[in-house]
Amino acid sequence: MSNETTEKHSFQAEVQQLLDIVIHSLYTDKEIFVRELVSNASDALEKLRLRQLTDNDVFDPKLEPEIHITTNEEEKTITIADFGIGMTREELVENLGTIAHSGSKAFLKALNESGQKESNLIGQFGVGFYSAFMVSDEVKVYTHSWKEDGEHLCWTSDGKTGYEIEEAPGQRRGCKIVIKLKDECEEFAKEYRIKSILEQYSSFVPFPVLLNGERVNTIEALWLKNKKEVTDEEYEAFYKFTANTSEAPRFRMHFSADAPIAINALVFIPMENPERFGTGQVDPGVALYCRKVLIASQPKGLLPDWLRFLKGVIDSEDLPLNISRETMQDSALVRKLNQLITKRFLKFLEGEAADAEKYAEFYTRFSRFLKEGAVMDFAYREQLSELLRFESSFEEAGKLTGLQAYVDRMKDGQDVIYYQIGGSREAIEAAPYLEAFKARGLEVLYLFDAIDDYLMGSLSEFKGKKLVAIDRDDVQLEDLPEDSTAGEPLAEEDFTKLCAWIKERLGDKVEEVRKGSRLIESPAMALNADPMMTPQLRHMMASMGQETPPSRVHLELNPRHGLVKRIAAAREKSPELAKLVAEQILDNSMIAAGLLEDSRDLVQRVYRIMELGLGES
Repeated sequence: MSNETTEKHSFQAEVQQLLDIVIHSLYTDKEIFVRELVSNASDALEKLRLRQLTDNDVFDPKLEPEIHITTNEEEKTITIADFGIGMTREELVENLGTIAHSGSKAFLKALNESGQKESNLIGQFGVGFYSAFMVSDEVKVYTHSWKEDGEHLCWTSDGKTGYEIEEAPGQRRGCKIVIKLKDECEEFAKEYRIKSILEQYSSFVPFPVLLNGERVNTIEALWLKNKKEVTDEEYEAFYKFTANTSEAPRFRMHFSADAPIAINALVFIPMENPERFGTGQVDPGVALYCRKVLIASQPKGLLPDWLRFLKGVIDSEDLPLNISRETMQDSALVRKLNQLITKRFLKFLEGEAADAEKYAEFYTRFSRFLKEGAVMDFAYREQLSELLRFESSFEEAGKLTGLQAYVDRMKDGQDVIYYQIGGSREAIEAAPYLEAFKARGLEVLYLFDAIDDYLMGSLSEFKGKKLVAIDRDDVQLEDLPEDSTAGEPLAEEDFTKLCAWIKERLGDKVEEVRKGSRLIESPAMALNADPMMTPQLRHMMASMGQETPPSRVHLELNPRHGLVKRIAAAREKSPELAKLVAEQILDNSMIAAGLLEDSRDLVQRVYRIMELGLGES
């Protein structure tokens, strides 16, 4: 190179200030410089492609539109070259040394006006080239523009003392950036290190990326293609690559939209839910791209947390990002992305739910996420409630039904959706609460999940129909169709005396003993008098080591049941036995209600009842 043709320049003050920020504080990950420079190279190739639509007279026309990256451990260098549009001498000055096209002035203005950290500010300022100075002692840019009569040039700078431009004969079209790495950054001269960065961030760059002669980006960006042009095999291969799995996906959703923002999305539901196997909460699985360049592989806030099971890609060219592409700048735009994808996905699930059997397989594995959304996310609660499924007293075991299907089957005049939470279908059907509802032909939904208590508390109603647990104390028989079962009850006066006697014997264990108009076959039932402290909440608090207040219970008796009649007869003839039986009835009822917390006396009491029942010797 001839010193006679060397031009020395000083950076403009704003550019120098920008370089100081970039080098010392802007980027959290130094590896980002690779992604930035590859992205710039891709842009240069795209600009050349557009230029060739109108200009046939292009320098070095046979060059393929490729990006070549070369590492040299001995020299501690990394070279990133493209055969794109290149730069003239004037463009080198304007783009790399002044504020004209670098965006540095806009960045600095925003920085001064906001008072925020610079990493939360920078978006569309186009200053990614300067990230090279984070890792380098010196950067050289060799270039020849697309013009046939363009110069062969080399731009050189250490990022501190300005830059030089000189002639460098023999250049190909495009730009070749040679980075002389700092000693502490020599890892970026290792092929394996650069390959891992490219595979993570630049797998879908639209032009071939070759590292030391071997192509790295071999997977096509299917999300930008028309879904009619993509085969099932291509979708499956893409999913396996992005999700790092050997399984095929369960469902896929592929769509594009231009308004309110430009977006291309390809989202998958996995075959299995990993959280079912006790692995803990999974991280978000939908990656964010901008024009095929990865912005964040696990962006928090892009989708609601309850959609963390989804895998795939969202690409939005409208998204303004900070220079490191790590933090989304415009929260309003992020919310639009969030809302758009979430609404489209819920609509997609509504369509899939038309195939009841297929949807049931999905729901069995992923219901917890939908319930979590219904509890936590008011904005989508109504849509999510349509997608919920439960077992029912009207359906065989294992078959699921929805709230709308329940409403469609409701009796004339019924304005309540009844449900019961329990450990299993067998446990719910063995408890006394279901008797009156089955006798009256009223459907009851069965809920078995730990989150169902919170779910029903959050929903409270569905399309104007209240959701009511059948074990609630305030379920009134007069609100139900008339019971037609026969049976001679205990005389009213005798029954009233029996209730008072049992209340006196049980003391503070119960708040009230009364007639149970809901009972058909069982002698008694315990009703939780504190609707805010459900059995499920008690169990959860106990598992967390928290103290729970004493259970407040109403004991209801069936005046038609033989055992109740026998206690009434025995309370004067065998008062000790009658008292023990009353206590046992309470404990049995508490067990059925999930309210018995201390069963130490139960076994000994049973032995004593046996002894008295057989007669003492």
